[in-house]
Amino acid sequence: MNILSIQSSVVYGHVGNSAAVFPLQRLGVEVWPINTVHFSNHTGYGSWGGAVLPTPVVEDIVRGLSERGVLEQCDGLLSGYMGDVSLGRVILDVVQRVRALHPSAAYCLDPVMGDTDRGFYVRPGISELMRDEGLPLATIITPNQFELEFLAGHPVVDLESTMAAVNHLRDRGPRVVLVTSLSRADSDPDLIEVFAADEQSAYLIATPRLPLSVNGAGDATAAIFFAHWLTGIPLAVALEKTVNSLFAVLALTAEKNAREIQLIGAQDQIANPPTRFKAVKIR
Repeated sequence: MNILSIQSSVVYGHVGNSAAVFPLQRLGVEVWPINTVHFSNHTGYGSWGGAVLPTPVVEDIVRGLSERGVLEQCDGLLSGYMGDVSLGRVILDVVQRVRALHPSAAYCLDPVMGDTDRGFYVRPGISELMRDEGLPLATIITPNQFELEFLAGHPVVDLESTMAAVNHLRDRGPRVVLVTSLSRADSDPDLIEVFAADEQSAYLIATPRLPLSVNGAGDATAAIFFAHWLTGIPLAVALEKTVNSLFAVLALTAEKNAREIQLIGAQDQIANPPTRFKAVKIR
């Protein structure tokens, strides 16, 4: 299985491709990473070194791949943080180019744009690009609750509004919606939920809230879920494998009181997920 992953990259820590590539490889996936930025560390530290790759450089990398004749071997494309609108359009163009060569290629759009605590943190136009142009192209979309509310255009506060928002997104194009972090007024506040739905069914899986605040967990979640889904296993199984792996990563991160998610330390749980948490069918 071959996945082309177009995301940011850091030297120290795990966000973007630095959070997605290793878990994918640990799951036996051949990953072709295109880095849109290359920073010393993620920007949550307040200072960093490095640079954003100019859009023409990214386009030239894609051209080189095309000349190798490998784009038609791409089974899936994964994208996350988009630095600006021009880069976002390049990513969406790559999706269309790959599908022209390999029509069944899946596209997983992780619509990184903001969160409940910080609001929007992307440049102007990115959120609208994802909603208006990215969403219709996506096979899978993996928003957090804040991003789900923006994409659907209404608040998500309970199970009913969650279902309505997810159905709205699916009506726009994606076959699968994975809500990576859900906090409902009608659920246990000590739990955090992940929600997944496709054309046949919908599932919830809940885990305890852990005492940590880290970057990159959503990036790893999208990558791991995408890899499992591409194997053709049932939605509930893909959800369970993903959540159990990520909880193991985050539990180790909390145990070590670490600033960066512990992907290397928990790699065995990524490759062979435990079965601590089970998905509950709600539709």
